[in-house]
Amino acid sequence: MSHFPLVSAQWLKGALSDPDVIVVDATYHLPTVQRDAKAEYLERRIPGARFFDVDGVSDASDPLPHMVPSPEAFGDMMGALGISNDSHVVCYDSYGIFSSARPWWLFRLFGHDKVSVLDGGLPAWMAMGYATESGPAPVAQPTQFTADFRPNLLRRVAEVQANLDGGTEVVLDARAANRFNGSAPEPRPGTRSGHIPGSLNLPFSNLVDADTKKMISVHGLQSAFDKAGIKLGRDKVVTSCGSGVSACVLALGLHLLGDDSAAVYDGSWSEWGTRSDTPITNPSDS
Repeated sequence: MSHFPLVSAQWLKGALSDPDVIVVDATYHLPTVQRDAKAEYLERRIPGARFFDVDGVSDASDPLPHMVPSPEAFGDMMGALGISNDSHVVCYDSYGIFSSARPWWLFRLFGHDKVSVLDGGLPAWMAMGYATESGPAPVAQPTQFTADFRPNLLRRVAEVQANLDGGTEVVLDARAANRFNGSAPEPRPGTRSGHIPGSLNLPFSNLVDADTKKMISVHGLQSAFDKAGIKLGRDKVVTSCGSGVSACVLALGLHLLGDDSAAVYDGSWSEWGTRSDTPITNPSDS
């Protein structure tokens, strides 16, 4: 079966009976909203969906939020969810398109291209009047998932630092403009305000239609990246955000425009904004 970065609710409805299609609810809430994604999943989910814990699918030894796990750990966790290398994984979240892009990127990072995002997420499913289910999670049949790590899709802090002086990569920040320019406080305590020197800003919400919660058109995506200062097809882009979640929405947008090479700076602002050795540009200080 061919797979696409985005699939519609109609497509997914028709594919639910396919044993190779595995649906995951990857809803993640920022700590500030004080909502429990797992509890909400148990209350209402797409039939058969498994819960993909964005915080849990991570390197438990790293104090930063949901940092990329080792290939072996990712493989073990996906195998436990009943996901194999033959599975076509469809990711969704309850916002529309927000945290569902994180597992989409993680699967690609670990060599699995058979992964899609449900365009519009749970809101689009509900808008079609399709059924949901509640109660205990479906029991997954454990299987084998072998990860094939692609380091080119990931950036660590040292690589972003090394790129600061005359670097070849453009950092594109998915946070809201007021956080990027330092006029709004960061939601995580003890984090400085501002942005990585030389980085550009494209709030991830600019890529999502406010009414339908779906990705905007290809033309709209081209225009959004262009306005942000990205030269499509020429710039090598590294996406960043608050903690490596919404940065994946920008990577998804670039992928939809034919750029498969965009990398994600995993530590993002929760790392850069809390270290003492990382320079910051804060226009609101001037």
